[in-house]
Amino acid sequence: MNQFEKLAVLDWTVLTVTLLTIVLYGTYKTRKSKNVQDYLKGGNQSHWWTIGLSVMATQASAITFLSTPGQAFNDGMGFVQFYFGLPIAMVVICMVFIPLYHRLKVYTAYELLENRFDLKTRTLTAILFLIQRGLAAGITIFAPAIILSVVLGWNLLLLNIFIGIMVILYTVSGGTKAVNVTQKHQMIVIFTGMIIAFILIVNKLPEDITFTKALEIAGASGKMEILDFSFDLNNRYTFWSGIIGGTFLMLSYFGTDQSQVQRYLSGKSVKEMQLGLLFNGLFKIPMQFFILLVGVMVFVFYQFNEAPVNFNPTATAVVLNSEYADDYKKLQDEQHNIFNDKQIIIENFIDGKQDNAAEYVAMANEANDQLREEAKILINKAAESQQIKVESNDKDYVFISFIINNLPRGLIGLLLAVILSAAMSSTSSELNALASTTTIDLYKRNTSEKSETEMVKASKWFTLMWGIIAISVACFANLFENLIQLVNIIGSIFYGNVLGIFLLAFFVKFVKGNAVFIAAIITQLCVVSLFLLDKYEYINLPFLWLNFVGCAIVMLIAILLQSLTKNKTTS
Repeated sequence: MNQFEKLAVLDWTVLTVTLLTIVLYGTYKTRKSKNVQDYLKGGNQSHWWTIGLSVMATQASAITFLSTPGQAFNDGMGFVQFYFGLPIAMVVICMVFIPLYHRLKVYTAYELLENRFDLKTRTLTAILFLIQRGLAAGITIFAPAIILSVVLGWNLLLLNIFIGIMVILYTVSGGTKAVNVTQKHQMIVIFTGMIIAFILIVNKLPEDITFTKALEIAGASGKMEILDFSFDLNNRYTFWSGIIGGTFLMLSYFGTDQSQVQRYLSGKSVKEMQLGLLFNGLFKIPMQFFILLVGVMVFVFYQFNEAPVNFNPTATAVVLNSEYADDYKKLQDEQHNIFNDKQIIIENFIDGKQDNAAEYVAMANEANDQLREEAKILINKAAESQQIKVESNDKDYVFISFIINNLPRGLIGLLLAVILSAAMSSTSSELNALASTTTIDLYKRNTSEKSETEMVKASKWFTLMWGIIAISVACFANLFENLIQLVNIIGSIFYGNVLGIFLLAFFVKFVKGNAVFIAAIITQLCVVSLFLLDKYEYINLPFLWLNFVGCAIVMLIAILLQSLTKNKTTS
């Protein structure tokens, strides 16, 4: 029986009813947007709780709920440090960005840059946003689609198109208000599903394994190490990268990325906008902590239930149908032996029969991790020999594999609805923001005066256009790295530069448009070069630091160019 056949009628019913209810309700409630303010800013009627949930839903894509538990399964809770800069960023945005955006009555963040600098700087920044967010929109569709297609046997192309069309339907129909309305319900589905999943995982542990003991087992294997105060650049996630790099990333994402700015620009007042962002700053870290904890509990579950050597079923099939099949089967046998030995080791650890039992638990899991790395090498060799591409890194498959194989009927459908709802919520925000930026910053600014009706029609057509582009990116995308890292890598390449431009606009008054424009182009080339140098191991610079580096470079170059220009003028 394949994975596809494991979905019962109840699962299909729960999945279908949940998704259709959200889409149809959002379309119906927001079908009467007649002017640009209604369509792009939701009529400025959003309350703080709607803004807060919408902001969280925009960031919490399907990648979050697929990849984050797998991240914790492999590397533990340390990934939560990535979000440590978020509360700091929320306070800064509430104090500086929101009052200015509200006072200028902007539709997009980039309108402000023309007022402060010039049209070309506004256009360049808008284009940088369109490039990175257009790619990200495709990935937010592609990420869950490829994993669900592999695990469930669904057609990848059709799944990409299905997710894209579902989002396009209500986003084109109702604009920003439709996105906000649907995201509230999507977040309810997401929170409900994850809480139920967590409870069931804990209940599936052996009767004598309490939640406290489960945490002790995870801690013995290093999964509960949350804080890393080292300055080791080989470690992507440390306290310092989270506080410094994370703050700059979050400042740029929430303060200058239109997909987020548009969420709080729909607020009824400055206070509602600020409360919405503070709500996000207060609850985002606990939410990510909880999702990581779900992954840690999955890790503990597989201490008592034998796991596959690799969670990607396609990867396993490829290697077992290759010349490396016997070697892979030996690894499977070795893992089986490690699992059996580990049962005795964990029992001694729980009962306190050995003083150094925790060390033996850690050693057993280290041996298992090493075995899984060897399996990845065999998978890559098998794929290369067959001249096909397959993902050996199985972090993104851990949680969905657990869901399909261990949760009861009906709940599987609900958790699949969680994943697809998260994909739809993030993608709808992105399409809405892409259309707004294209309409306001490029179309309206560079054409003759248009009526309200013409502007709304243009916005809908641009939403449809970006929806088709996102589906196209998803259909031709290639998976690499852990998905949640991939999205953050793309953001980090662009966000530091954009944030630096905005900080110059806010705080460095003597810098003019020409200096900023030239500095931004030079900086983008520098950041891309640094990323490639790190990727090919010529230097060691984790991607989170690109946010700080990009911001610093553009500000320094712009200030230097402006100073030189000023000196020449003076002399």
